[in-house]
Amino acid sequence: MAHQDVVPVNPRDEWTHPAYDGEVVDGVIWGRGTLDCKGSLVAICAAVEELLAEGVRPEQDVWLSFGADEEVHGTTAPAAVEALRERGVEPWLVLDEGGMAVSGAFPGVSEPLAVIGLTEKGVVEAELIARAEGGHASMPPKNSAPAKLARAILTLEKHPAPAQLPEPAIAMLQRVAPHVHGPFGALVSRAATLRRPLSKIFARLGPATAAMARTTYAITQLSGAPANNVLATTATAGVNLRVAVTETAEEAIDRVRTLVGDDIEVVVHSAYDPSPVADLGDAFELLERTTREVMPDVVPVPYVVMAATDARHFQQVWHNCYRFNPFRMSEAQRQSLHSVDEHLTVDSYLEGIRWYRALLQGL
Repeated sequence: MAHQDVVPVNPRDEWTHPAYDGEVVDGVIWGRGTLDCKGSLVAICAAVEELLAEGVRPEQDVWLSFGADEEVHGTTAPAAVEALRERGVEPWLVLDEGGMAVSGAFPGVSEPLAVIGLTEKGVVEAELIARAEGGHASMPPKNSAPAKLARAILTLEKHPAPAQLPEPAIAMLQRVAPHVHGPFGALVSRAATLRRPLSKIFARLGPATAAMARTTYAITQLSGAPANNVLATTATAGVNLRVAVTETAEEAIDRVRTLVGDDIEVVVHSAYDPSPVADLGDAFELLERTTREVMPDVVPVPYVVMAATDARHFQQVWHNCYRFNPFRMSEAQRQSLHSVDEHLTVDSYLEGIRWYRALLQGL
């Protein structure tokens, strides 16, 4: 699986190379979608075309599903699920975008980690709305709509969701432990019995590890008065919740409503629970073997994907859904996702083709 659509480019952003030209400069492919997710799509097609030209025929049927509206939570993935069900298809393995081979992703680990998603966090798109009387900006009240909204936003920031590492994160820690240098390795190796203290540690290490340990609240779009000399009768803030595997979307929404209080209306536009968790059985072991074969320096580990993917629709029906892009990703590349200067090295792209070839031949 992969998707053809991409997030838009802000025309005010300055890219090193034009966002839609796909320039290849000094061994690097520049452009929107190189990582998310046209790179995977083209690598899959290249691997399939090469194997077809060589007369290779997998022992199992292989279906390719390329969505066209993943970034806007569209309908093509659910339609693909329904089409497969109508044909009586029961996939042994579903593979979508997700984690990549990343360096420096875990404290004390020098080897790159291939983080293979077993599940993904839920997503809630909501809006916070504060209301107050309008009027002229020359006579501002004490409790304006923007002030109410600002207090609500600060409350969410000061009261994050409880930290609790889910089972896939514990499985990741247990596999990472032999590669962790120093005393932290001994702590990580006992992840199953030290879940609570490790959850608190992860919540404090930084945004990436905190997102593994808890539901997150992100304030996105803000709006208020229509003019600078007008008091806002309503002030709104978009809030994006990424719901931890340990709770439901409804539980996360209820917590937000409790925190912001009665002065703020919480309007939910869409809500998805976290996906079911795939197991570590034969299908996962195939992904592990393929990764070790093509990327021998990389350590494959299970993972919770933070972003929403089309796989969540498939995983409501079929259990063994995994999320992995076989590309190497630096911290700079991670920051370019949905941002400026998204890029993929040619070497990594070619390695990705080899990975998909090996996977198809291993079926």
